[in-house]
Amino acid sequence: MTHITHQQLHTNGIKMHIAEAGNGHVVVLLHGFPELWYTWRHQLPALAKAGYHAVAPDLRGYGETDRPDAIDSYSTITMAEDIRGLLDALNAEKAVIVGHDIGAHVAWLFAELYPQRVSAVVGLSVAWHPRGSEPPSQVVKRAARGQFSMFQYFLEPGVAEAELETDIRASLRRFLYSLSGEAPADLVSYLFTGKPADLKLLDGMLDFTTLPAWLTETDLNYSVRAYQRTGFGGALNFYRNKDRDWQELGRKQIANVSQPTLFIGGERDCSVIFGNVLPMKTALPHLRKVVILPGCGHWVQEEQPKEVNTAILDFLQQEEIR
Repeated sequence: MTHITHQQLHTNGIKMHIAEAGNGHVVVLLHGFPELWYTWRHQLPALAKAGYHAVAPDLRGYGETDRPDAIDSYSTITMAEDIRGLLDALNAEKAVIVGHDIGAHVAWLFAELYPQRVSAVVGLSVAWHPRGSEPPSQVVKRAARGQFSMFQYFLEPGVAEAELETDIRASLRRFLYSLSGEAPADLVSYLFTGKPADLKLLDGMLDFTTLPAWLTETDLNYSVRAYQRTGFGGALNFYRNKDRDWQELGRKQIANVSQPTLFIGGERDCSVIFGNVLPMKTALPHLRKVVILPGCGHWVQEEQPKEVNTAILDFLQQEEIR
């Protein structure tokens, strides 16, 4: 079995924890919420075996990476700067950037801001979108139509933290189950379009009766211990910076993603069902393929790791990225 090693690197004023395996062209794997580097446990050895240097950091605010106190320290632009500093620390001129969920937001933006540092981009679950004409908070509020909105709920500091941290194990189990392909087909629709506005985040979410093959007690325990140590505040601060991102990006000259790209999502993935891949399909000149995994929910790289590994490696080999 490929050995995964760990180290702390200095980047953009913080210490960042990374897990890594293999040697060769660098492939950076960026996790989402409420994940950690550990979500890439199946991809690290597969990439290493194929001849790549796979690197999975804990993003700022997560796991063993630093957690600055200030909310405005968690903008997507700042997190992209973290990745630039990570590549510098690794002495990597270029890298493939792979991102899931929040990590996909960071991956797409990093490719726009630093195109010379990116050899290819793989987005999981969250498609690329251009900057909108109004602040994201207004878009989300209008889309909610008076119903519960997870993203609006995350905006008030301390509210989601208090709920999630009451019983971290139960919170993670319910969150992971309810957005997975294991959940009833109508649950995601209820959670994102039919849930009354006066409910809390976990209200209406269900739990596993037994853990599926893709999530063992060992896997769950790793995340529980991490969030018991850190809480959820740093992780949630990303959402509290979306309007700030929108304002700052409006002052920057950035181009669409020009690198070779691949998109992978789940057929039952909330970010695919309620997202929109059309802007990405029409605007990105080198989008090679959109892979939608049958029966798969939001946790694509964990739920269907073999299929994700195959899609990523086929893409990298076809692009002759070595």
